[in-house]
Amino acid sequence: MTRRGFLRRVARMGRWSAVVIFGGVLAQREARAKTGPSKRGDFSKAHLEKSEFAYISPLDSRGAESTCHAELWYAWLDGSVVVIVSSDGWKARAVAKGRDRARVWLGNHGRWKGWFGSRNEAFRQAPSFDARVERIESDAKLDALLAVYETKYPAEIASWRDRMRSGFKDGSRVILRYRPTTTPTR
Repeated sequence: MTRRGFLRRVARMGRWSAVVIFGGVLAQREARAKTGPSKRGDFSKAHLEKSEFAYISPLDSRGAESTCHAELWYAWLDGSVVVIVSSDGWKARAVAKGRDRARVWLGNHGRWKGWFGSRNEAFRQAPSFDARVERIESDAKLDALLAVYETKYPAEIASWRDRMRSGFKDGSRVILRYRPTTTPTR
């Protein structure tokens, strides 16, 4: 069914019927999402390198998580999760505010934030680790990160590579490194 056909059907059915149907579609997508490691604390080298997304939450001084856990592309480099993010996004701003701790989950648990304000907390079932975060200013690290993205996200990287390079150069994107400070737990 095309998007236009779906919208026409929604208009005929009424608002709440559409919400129920669309919610069912989202639930089916989430059920099809790959799960993370199956064993408690299972962070094998393959899992660290091959998992599709990192779910990262900055921690405040008391250790409380932020409410933002967006799924991100990442690379496992030198024993750390490395990401490139918008410099005005929450993860970069948290580091700028001195929040140098975070909690990290790896896997593919679907989008963490759904339509109509719903939240998907499935990533919380995966092993996690606490980390220290730091901003990285290194062209070599950007090259290493993009080299991993080339093999890990081959279908999508072509539309992002140049934006990431130019954004890093002009300061609109920053590289963040999350070094584990705890062993993975569930």
